[in-house]
Amino acid sequence: MTVSVALLGGLVATFVDEKDFQSFGDATWWALVTLTTVGYGDIVPTTTAGRAVGSALIVFGVTFLSFLTATITSLFVSVDRERQQAEERMRHEAAESETRALLLQLDKRLDSIETKLDQ
Repeated sequence: MTVSVALLGGLVATFVDEKDFQSFGDATWWALVTLTTVGYGDIVPTTTAGRAVGSALIVFGVTFLSFLTATITSLFVSVDRERQQAEERMRHEAAESETRALLLQLDKRLDSIETKLDQ
């Protein structure tokens, strides 16, 4: 996505600011550096149109990187939450199994006591 927008931004910059971006490669380099918020400053637009394209790329770059970071973080959180829920289910099932075993033991003991009382 970033590369596609950088290519599009480079193409637009080449057309709107021929003075500062004399080649498509330079314009694409500038767009990629601007999108990723690195901003080396080796190539900069000086015309109003070039700066407008740069402003749009900056806003898109910051927004896109923020959404990308949030999405990846959300993925890690959801995977961790699912793991915790699976562990909790296993603990719950183990506790239920232990409770059933204790109830069976109590039932046998009660049966034994009742049998002795009936004698």
